[in-house]
Amino acid sequence: MTDKRDLKKKRLSLEKEVKADQATKGTIKVAVLRRMAKYLLQHKPMLVFCFSLMIISNVLSLAAPKLSQRAIDAIEPGTGAVDIRSAIFYAVLMLIFYAVSAGLSYLLAFMMVKLGQKIIYTMRRQLFEHLSSLPVSFFDTHATGEIISRISYDIDTVNTSLSHDLLQVCASVITVVGSLIMMISISPMLLLILLITVPISIGYTKFRSTRVRPLFRKRSQKLGELNGYAEEMLSGQKTIRAYSKENVITGRFDGKNEEAVNAYYTAEYYAATVGPTVNFINNLSLSLVTMLGGIFFLF
Repeated sequence: MTDKRDLKKKRLSLEKEVKADQATKGTIKVAVLRRMAKYLLQHKPMLVFCFSLMIISNVLSLAAPKLSQRAIDAIEPGTGAVDIRSAIFYAVLMLIFYAVSAGLSYLLAFMMVKLGQKIIYTMRRQLFEHLSSLPVSFFDTHATGEIISRISYDIDTVNTSLSHDLLQVCASVITVVGSLIMMISISPMLLLILLITVPISIGYTKFRSTRVRPLFRKRSQKLGELNGYAEEMLSGQKTIRAYSKENVITGRFDGKNEEAVNAYYTAEYYAATVGPTVNFINNLSLSLVTMLGGIFFLF
């Protein structure tokens, strides 16, 4: 009985630790998002302009299939009854919509890169000023290469997220919402397909991200260790050569380099599988929409 009670206490204690750890991670995520929002809001006019371009570009792209429907409806009556003017009008209008949407997307990508560079400039300057104010004891306990990795690699990762990932996430949200509205207006029955495939896509992305995120943390850690070791060994070249330890140091560097390469490859490999899988689910959704649309048309 005593063993069972001890096991029960240990299990309850472990569950509490897990819940506390999850709550801490959630708090950290919210704090990070708030800090990023502060950087974004420093460039509010450009941010509003970028979101306006994003909304207009996606709305034009989503409205084009509706024009395609109108053009097909103008052709449908049969031989001799085709409304050529309406068909050409909607086809040309659809082409204009796609062209304007592509132009706005290009301008949006350019503006997001520019916005990201401004934010990164501010972050690097603040980080360097903060490092300059730290006591000497901090640099005694942190490798110089690791600090350089934070200034260069980690901030470049933030730049990539701002320039590309944030844009893709917002565009995907607008596309999903717009697609739902367009499908309701065209055929509410086809909406059932999205109600199946969209939750699958979201669930898979969430499931995969929880496993890919630790791999990127490990990649950053290994890269910092490699940079720190390289900086220390390069600064101590005179001592290394004095004791003829070149081969030993080179061997250790090769080991750390291999660990960094493996961590980088593993993180990129598993992250790269997310996009194709989500695209497969989207293509499956399009295929089901096409099949059911043909069936509804015939029957």
